[in-house]
Amino acid sequence: MCGFVGFVNYKKDISCDKDILIHMNNALSKRGPDEEGYFLDTNIALGHKRLIVIDPLGGKQPMIERYCFGEYVIVYNGQIYNTKELKQILLENNFDINTHSDT
Repeated sequence: MCGFVGFVNYKKDISCDKDILIHMNNALSKRGPDEEGYFLDTNIALGHKRLIVIDPLGGKQPMIERYCFGEYVIVYNGQIYNTKELKQILLENNFDINTHSDT
C-alpha cells in the first residue's frame, strides 16, 4: 500500500525544507518499500512512498504535468477499479494518457 505526505505554507518559502519532508516520508517506509519521490516548490512540499503493483515506470509519483498555463502535481494512494473505461472516455475527449498506471 502506498502512502503520501505533504505540507503547504503560503506565508513563507518552504522550498529548502526537504529534510522535514524526507523525515515525514520515512515514517511511511512500511507502506511503500519500493520507491519514493518528492516535489518541492516555493509554498508546497509533497512526498510519496510507493508499493509498485502496476506500471513500474509510468506510475512514479509525484506525477507532474506542465501545460501552457500551469503546472499540476499529484500524489495518490488508492485504486481506481474502472481505470480502463475512464481512460477510454478521456482518450475520446482528446486527453493524452502517458501511463498504464491507475493514477
